[in-house]
Amino acid sequence: MKIAVLSPVAWRTPPLHYGPWEQMASNIAEGLVAKGWDVTLFATGNSLTAGKLESICEQGYEEDKSQDAKVLECLHISHLMEQADRFDIIHNHFDFLPLTYSKLVRTPMVTTIHGFSSPRIVPVYKKYNDTGYYVSISNADRSPQLRYAATVYNGIDPSGFDFVDNAQDYLLFFGRIHPHKGTRDAIDIALQTGHRLIIAGIVQDEAYFREKVEPLIDGQQVQFVGHAGPEQRSHLLGHAKALLHPIYFDEPFGLSVAEAMMCGTPVIAYNRGSMPELIRHEKTGFLVKDINEAVKRTGDLGKLHRQTCRDHAMAKFSMQKMVDDYVKVYEKVLMQTTILP
Repeated sequence: MKIAVLSPVAWRTPPLHYGPWEQMASNIAEGLVAKGWDVTLFATGNSLTAGKLESICEQGYEEDKSQDAKVLECLHISHLMEQADRFDIIHNHFDFLPLTYSKLVRTPMVTTIHGFSSPRIVPVYKKYNDTGYYVSISNADRSPQLRYAATVYNGIDPSGFDFVDNAQDYLLFFGRIHPHKGTRDAIDIALQTGHRLIIAGIVQDEAYFREKVEPLIDGQQVQFVGHAGPEQRSHLLGHAKALLHPIYFDEPFGLSVAEAMMCGTPVIAYNRGSMPELIRHEKTGFLVKDINEAVKRTGDLGKLHRQTCRDHAMAKFSMQKMVDDYVKVYEKVLMQTTILP
């Protein structure tokens, strides 16, 4: 069985800091290699894989700003499609653009939809409903206009997230600094409960950071540590009393939520998007409606068991579980297309 995994070329695969789509493409590729599959990862030249690597650029366009993003995307996708007949399956993590090649090649394409950047991209997916094999990353993130082969939750490598039984007395915000992620709400929750808050993540909205977040960073009760690499991420998530996830949009998945629970850390999240699928309310965290309810539930964190959080994440969000679920999708696709491995 030969499979091509198409990763984005914004960041390295796996990413050094930010890059959730690249991270999932890496986890799938490496998980398949471990199972004995013949995997070729199409990604940036500085990417790391135990399989084969194909690239048309050394660094991603977010890492080397001298490059044109659209040019790299066109070169990258066409590089795979021009040799599509080498593979039994193409697993697309590059959003909708590769679909425009799908009727020009014989190799079936599985597309993981990592969320919809805008309703305006749905017509492209809709056009290829009959020939594409779409996988949603949560049931909450499905479009009624599309046909899906499966829902497969994002999976993380448990070896990268150590279980911590005894947490420290701080709350954590881990994610993009953006109004949609509710960074300011996390600060208000910490201030109202008297907790120390650590903020980790890239600044995606400079004005929001400057006006709503930065003025409250005092280096003591509210600390900002910037983006966090793999080792720092595991430490921050694992030793937090809880992860605060006060989102203002219907998030398709929420990788940091699964990562926190993998470390044994419960999550307090606004009840939107995929959060009810990720969090077991009153078992691995709390689903709340606003700041006031989040403040109240912070006092109930002692009722939760960190081992329960770990066990839940291992059962639903491990890399192995994700890979096994995707193998079932591949087998289904190959049966439907009469291509034998």
